[in-house]
Amino acid sequence: MRHIQLRKSFISSPLAFICNLLTVYLVYGLCRLTYLVENWAVIAEGFDTLNFWEALKGCWMFDTSAILYTNALYAILMLIPLHWKEKDWWQQMAKWIFVVVNALCIIANLADAVYFQYTGRRTTSSVFQEFSNEGNIGDVVGVELLRHWYLVVVGIVLIVGLIVLYVKPQGKFRVRMLKDFLLYYTIHILCFGLYIPITIAGMRGGVTTAVRPITISNANQYVNRSSEAALILNTPFSMIRTLNKNVFADPNFFSREELDTIYSPVHEPADSVVMNKKNVVVIILESYGREYIGGYNDYEGYTPFTDSLMKKSLTFDLTIANGRKSIDGMPSILSSIPRFIEPFFLTPSSMNEVSGLAGELGKVGYESAFFHGAENGSMGFEAFARKTGYDAYFGRTEYNQDKRFNGDKDFDGMWAIWDEEFLQFYALQMSQMKEPFITSVFTASSHHPYAVPERYRNIYKDEPGDPNIMHKCIRYVDNALRRFFETAEKQPWYKNTLFVLTADHTNLTTEPMYQTELGTCSVPIIIFDPSGTIQPERRHCIAQQIDIMPTVLSYLGYDKPYVAFGQDLLHTADEDTWAVTNNNGLYHYVKGDHVLIFTETGETKALYNYKKDWYLKENLLGKMGATEKQMERELKGLIQSYMERMVEDRLTTKTPNP
Repeated sequence: MRHIQLRKSFISSPLAFICNLLTVYLVYGLCRLTYLVENWAVIAEGFDTLNFWEALKGCWMFDTSAILYTNALYAILMLIPLHWKEKDWWQQMAKWIFVVVNALCIIANLADAVYFQYTGRRTTSSVFQEFSNEGNIGDVVGVELLRHWYLVVVGIVLIVGLIVLYVKPQGKFRVRMLKDFLLYYTIHILCFGLYIPITIAGMRGGVTTAVRPITISNANQYVNRSSEAALILNTPFSMIRTLNKNVFADPNFFSREELDTIYSPVHEPADSVVMNKKNVVVIILESYGREYIGGYNDYEGYTPFTDSLMKKSLTFDLTIANGRKSIDGMPSILSSIPRFIEPFFLTPSSMNEVSGLAGELGKVGYESAFFHGAENGSMGFEAFARKTGYDAYFGRTEYNQDKRFNGDKDFDGMWAIWDEEFLQFYALQMSQMKEPFITSVFTASSHHPYAVPERYRNIYKDEPGDPNIMHKCIRYVDNALRRFFETAEKQPWYKNTLFVLTADHTNLTTEPMYQTELGTCSVPIIIFDPSGTIQPERRHCIAQQIDIMPTVLSYLGYDKPYVAFGQDLLHTADEDTWAVTNNNGLYHYVKGDHVLIFTETGETKALYNYKKDWYLKENLLGKMGATEKQMERELKGLIQSYMERMVEDRLTTKTPNP
């Protein structure tokens, strides 16, 4: 009996730890229920359309992440393979750390149930900055405690529940024989070793290579409306994942009246516009930089089909990506929101009301769908697509369900369905949609680990002396694109469709001209109209990803106002076109012949004539008086408008709740 009791003590700490974490899950669930009841009038609107099991999955994922973050110290105290942790004083310390930390989480969740009424979203880390200069915060909290006394009662009950339900490890560690000592440490080392990868996966929100650490914007994947996202999230997670992410602040360069005369992202339709309801297809090619495309360069390149398509399309001399990552490309291309300072996905402002091509065209009867061949939910694309108005999402799950294809046999083993097969699926799936439609596809094959399907490995391969392993992938994707258009041409919707091709960002470069500040963000922007309404030409102007949305809406004769930070290229003179990027703390504002480099602290750092000085060696700062001042003024206006609208939740023409 002594040995049985002793062995029970060997696993008592891990079992107690698991039981106590389950209690925390229960507490989070009760906090969420309280949150729902307190804000039922707001959240319940359209609540009947919420997919219960999907919502429950989202709640579990975000709660898991928050619980593992906040209980990391407690986990170490309970699982660290040292027998001293079995002593009473150690266990008492662990217990009260557990109680105090999770009590603070309860308070945060319940307090946020009240604060939601003012903000319409979960509180993020920005709350500390918002109220840092308020001297009456104690009075405000006191009044709200009195007004919501019942939440105080709920909080006390839940905290007492943590104490009462706390499971303390049973038994004492006493070494009688060497094998007892070895058995104890073997078990606890295994438990601690298992805990580490499980915790990393739980904090990130998944275990596959395609999963990025989840952020608050991922909650939109499980709901239909922005307000419902607050129910999926929890406040500890929202605050933890936005620490050091509160990057948007109004620089106050100009008064509001003066700002409106310098720059405004609100696009107002002309009175004479006539809606032309053509289909729209936006193809976002992973890492498909201009460097690889012969049609943009004085060398052959690796994209014979893309080169041929360019000859039938509208293209531009300088075409710029507004970010450096895939999560920058989505908002830039589909919602005309550039990346400033941090990826929009990863900031608290991702919970703002946001529109986009799908959302705007949905107002005039367009059906919409987003396609990405990776695991559903990968990269946060599904959440962003739903957030910005796409009706449907087609990922690896939907591809596998289509009996016309080979399912997971077409999976590349790392990221997604191979592009050739998935683009065929995309073309055929559009034929099942009601016209007019707006669809977007994000390809995946031109990506690390830089592989091509087995059947192509002797065709698209690393050539002797070629230092860039991306080239074979680009050649494969170009061929997949060729096959897509061959299939699309046979579909009834083809001639009534506008195609836009671009890339999310650049990738590995070997050409020196693409290793400069502007070269590293040079991506294709190709607008192809099979009907010939848009004449093929190479315009001598600047274009950027955020111009795609206003240009497409202008072409269609869209007759409603909307917010887009880019320009309508069809109605902007060549000399007035511009582009902006932000990277490593610097803005690059390109207009005319020049690029202005501006710091995030509000100072002009340099001015170059990029047409004569592509490698930006001769700083003209102080030598181009009027040009420099005008460019700085315009950039400041753009930055201030962006920051104000992020902070004030004005990314749509809809007035936010006060």
